[in-house]
Amino acid sequence: MLPVKKFVFSTIILSFSLFCVNTSFAQSARLKENFDAQWRFHLGDPVGAEQPGYDDHSWRLLNLPHDWSIEGTFSRDNPATPGGGALPGGVGWYRKTFTVSEADRGKLFFIDFDGVYMDSRMWINGHYLGERPYGYSSFEYELTPYLHIGGKNVIAVRVDNSHQPNSRWYSGSGIYRNVWLIKTHPCYIDHWGVYVTTPHITNNEAVVRVQTTIRNRLGSTRNLQLQTRIEDATGKTVAENSVPLDAKADSLTVAQQLQVSDPHLWSTDDPYLYRVVSRIVANGQTIDDVITPLGIRYFHFDPRTGFSLNGKPMKIWGVCDHHDLGCLGAAIHERALERQLQMLKKMGVNGFRTSHNPPAPELLDLCDKLGILVMDEAFDCWKRGKNPYDYHIYWDQWHRRDLEDMIRRDRNHPSVIIWSIGNEIPDQWDSAGADIARELVGIVKSLDTTRPITSALNDPESPRNSIAHSGALDLIGYNYDVGAYDHFPENFPGMPFIATETTSALETRGHYDMPSDSIRVWPPRGNSHEKMNSDYTCSAYDNCCVPWGNLHEDALRAIMDHPFASGMFIWTGWDYLGEPTPYPWPARSSYFGIIDLAGFPKDIYYMYQSVWTQDTVLHIFPHWNWKPGDSVDVWAFYNHADEVELFLNGKSLGKRHKEPGQFHVMWRVAYEPGELKAVSYHNGQLVKTAVVRTAGAPYRIELIPDRSEIHADGRDLSFVTVKVVDQHGTLVPDADQLIHFDVQGAGFIAGTDNGNEIDHTSFPSHDRHAFNGLALVVVQSDGKKGTIQVKATAEGLQPAFINLSAQ
Repeated sequence: MLPVKKFVFSTIILSFSLFCVNTSFAQSARLKENFDAQWRFHLGDPVGAEQPGYDDHSWRLLNLPHDWSIEGTFSRDNPATPGGGALPGGVGWYRKTFTVSEADRGKLFFIDFDGVYMDSRMWINGHYLGERPYGYSSFEYELTPYLHIGGKNVIAVRVDNSHQPNSRWYSGSGIYRNVWLIKTHPCYIDHWGVYVTTPHITNNEAVVRVQTTIRNRLGSTRNLQLQTRIEDATGKTVAENSVPLDAKADSLTVAQQLQVSDPHLWSTDDPYLYRVVSRIVANGQTIDDVITPLGIRYFHFDPRTGFSLNGKPMKIWGVCDHHDLGCLGAAIHERALERQLQMLKKMGVNGFRTSHNPPAPELLDLCDKLGILVMDEAFDCWKRGKNPYDYHIYWDQWHRRDLEDMIRRDRNHPSVIIWSIGNEIPDQWDSAGADIARELVGIVKSLDTTRPITSALNDPESPRNSIAHSGALDLIGYNYDVGAYDHFPENFPGMPFIATETTSALETRGHYDMPSDSIRVWPPRGNSHEKMNSDYTCSAYDNCCVPWGNLHEDALRAIMDHPFASGMFIWTGWDYLGEPTPYPWPARSSYFGIIDLAGFPKDIYYMYQSVWTQDTVLHIFPHWNWKPGDSVDVWAFYNHADEVELFLNGKSLGKRHKEPGQFHVMWRVAYEPGELKAVSYHNGQLVKTAVVRTAGAPYRIELIPDRSEIHADGRDLSFVTVKVVDQHGTLVPDADQLIHFDVQGAGFIAGTDNGNEIDHTSFPSHDRHAFNGLALVVVQSDGKKGTIQVKATAEGLQPAFINLSAQ
């Protein structure tokens, strides 16, 4: 029998972040400068490119973050395979020339990389700094000893993503996350050197423990102090503490305790953030300062009653997602990530799993601000690999460093409530897996004891599963296997439960196969004579899944029916590049998402919204363009109502209500063109109306930006939905016209998409076919203020024009 483990975790936290002003060093104790602009890039592996005198004038000039793979051509022959997105890898070099002012002599310089995929090697002025194989780790190098003060400096980065396949999904290639230049005083707060916890929280007071690691190269005795204060969201100081420092020590860690009265707790509904301001003061002058945003909250995983946050029982309604941003590839764009999370939050999502690797720092910052609980995951494999060139090659040398860096970087985020040490690890079927699990758990707990540790397990109840039965885990994570939930309390007595991965249902947005109650399990197994759709589509009714998965409604019901289930993480929130299961080439992206690759919700989105939110929902589908006499299944997702009545051209087709355990109602309707209208009622009173109409011939293009005004910062984005509609403005559900986009003024086209899993048009293309009536064009600021003119044209259609403003 495994020991009973009870955890109540209280931590205040957000990510370690540095105070940053874009002014001279004299005006700020520490400078954190975005270092993304004006890099030279070359796809290839030239000899001598690490040397400062190498001639790179013919190389492409670009701004980071950058993913060279997304610019390539889809091919089944690319070594990544369709499972890795069918895009090219290779070796690429980046170089940047910069100057350091004579006035900065005596300062320390560091360069921080949020992520480079993969196997990166760095040089500064020809001096080798080091390597980092894992493409998802953040890391730092010191530049100080090798800089030319008052002169030019050259940093060179070699990125090797040529050994493929090395991933089960699309990885991207290059310096795909942000780069930062850090300038500090010789006495400074260490990299990820602030760690904040709350050992005690009540309604009246929160005890805040701040642990700060300081490096000191002053070489002389001075009057040093560490001053720490906590500010609320308005900037008002609510607690402060000051301690003297031993000026002779070259490294020291200082613990301080502060009290916040009447704390405003962070939650998924009210993600309130304080901030910790840490300052090193020498003889009355601030010589270094760091700001750590923080959130105060406590939570509990209970073996009987599941999860609670700040004492309130709740389910974690989460999704799993990979890191790509659709047509933008792996290159991080904060606005694109924010859009993804905002759409998920509007669906009712309150949880996010970083599948299956450390995420970009911006993701955790956004989850802190939006109120989304995070399972922060480290690895997809350990010593035994899943692909010939994946992380198992680097495991022995790098796993401790990579895991430690993830924990140090992320342990201050209030959104992070679970550490995951791995996903479907092959070592779980080897006795050595238990020893590795214990080692990894020991590493995590040496750095953070405020969160439970899990691993996403296959068949965890099997006696052969060495990780599940190692005794190392605080929280047992099930991937799929909903039929085993009933036996969890007896298989793991006294242990809390989380569904780390569920569902894996399949849908193509806007495609419908009849009858909707005919369940399809793809790919077929055994002696099944079932055939998958020859056009590489899957029905958008919730009636298709993979053999190891479940339909959306079935997986959701399983979690709701088990009080001990803390929550679920659905595979997946968004479609992603790679892993086009169940289809082989020409499919090149997934079918699992609740939202398609372009960001258009599939119908199942509204089922979750009707269950997980308080928004009033009534959504009916499919479209209403069929052949006369066709038998069409009409579904409705609804809430806040007792029943729904369906009308076809004004004639009632009857009322339906959900039976216990049901999440939709259905009518089987003989098609006739016209108007299909649904009306929901509560106690006989109308709640909401939804209408779909038969569309006529494609007539014009319609452009709908998610934001008409963006920041003129060279980074911000507007996602413009493109519709093909008839003369009355009704979406034409099978429209597939080739649309050409033109952007003029203070912006440019960052990418185009349509959500079609087999579209091989390159994502940077300015031409894109509509798919089931929709397409997307992403417009990016070029850094100048002004108007951005967006034009869309197609043969036989009225064109569309809109203006965006960059301010």
